[in-house]
Amino acid sequence: MDALTTPAERFDALPAFPWTARRWVGAATRGLAIAYLDKGPADADRAFLCLHGNPSWGYLYRKMLPVFLASGARVVAPDLIGFGRSDKPVLDVDHSFDFHRGALLEFIDALDLHHVTLVVQDWGGLFGLTLPMEMPERFDRVLLMNTAFATGEVTEGFRAWRAFSNSRPDLDVGALFRRSEPTLSAAEIAAYDAPFPDARYKAALRAFPNLVPDGVYATGAVVSRAAQAWFSTAWRGQSFMAIGMKDPVMGEPAMQVLRRSIPGCPEPMRVPNAGHFVQEHGGAIAEAALASWGGR
Repeated sequence: MDALTTPAERFDALPAFPWTARRWVGAATRGLAIAYLDKGPADADRAFLCLHGNPSWGYLYRKMLPVFLASGARVVAPDLIGFGRSDKPVLDVDHSFDFHRGALLEFIDALDLHHVTLVVQDWGGLFGLTLPMEMPERFDRVLLMNTAFATGEVTEGFRAWRAFSNSRPDLDVGALFRRSEPTLSAAEIAAYDAPFPDARYKAALRAFPNLVPDGVYATGAVVSRAAQAWFSTAWRGQSFMAIGMKDPVMGEPAMQVLRRSIPGCPEPMRVPNAGHFVQEHGGAIAEAALASWGGR
């Protein structure tokens, strides 16, 4: 699989993000490296696994990571292949639902994560919510933000986003973040642009909107419905939900659908000024989630 790696200097002096990344290659990654943060005590009794979506990367969690770390937990935040500091396939067709899901399953095993709080948003949830049923002994809690089960049922709002994305093969990432979260500084916008020097690095951005299962037999839909059924009947862990209320696609209506599949999920935390990238308001979300779980 031909791939590019973003030059390291593009990640120099990232605002409020002092952490260097490790790199991991597994059988499921086909020789490509996943860049990831692994901070806090390796033998901590809890771990937070923070999964981002499209077109972001681990930088999106910079306001939540310090809160999780202050609780004494181990905190792991990988960049999906094609994003952030991870390797980036050159061809759009090298991305698939099964490829990314398989890489995450092997990654969790390789790091031997236990007592995991799964923290997800956007594609972090589309992939991430299918993982606990495969390794239920590893997961204790879920923190859900503007995401869904990828069951094959898509909204007109999503189809409009997919058409918009497909019309822009060199998607302006910074402009997208600025539109969702208008208070971001120029330096923060540059941090979101950093992984993608030009269109050659953006195969994942072009591919992901078309990987969302559209139809009950689409790739990913069957496993996602199985995960939804598993959560509805077998999940016994704790949960917390936060909703960016200005998200036009994965806002409150979509999140209430998700909530109905998570037994015991409490009333959501609604973040009035947040758009799709709700982690930009993540410090307060992380603190509220920890408080609901007794501070740890």
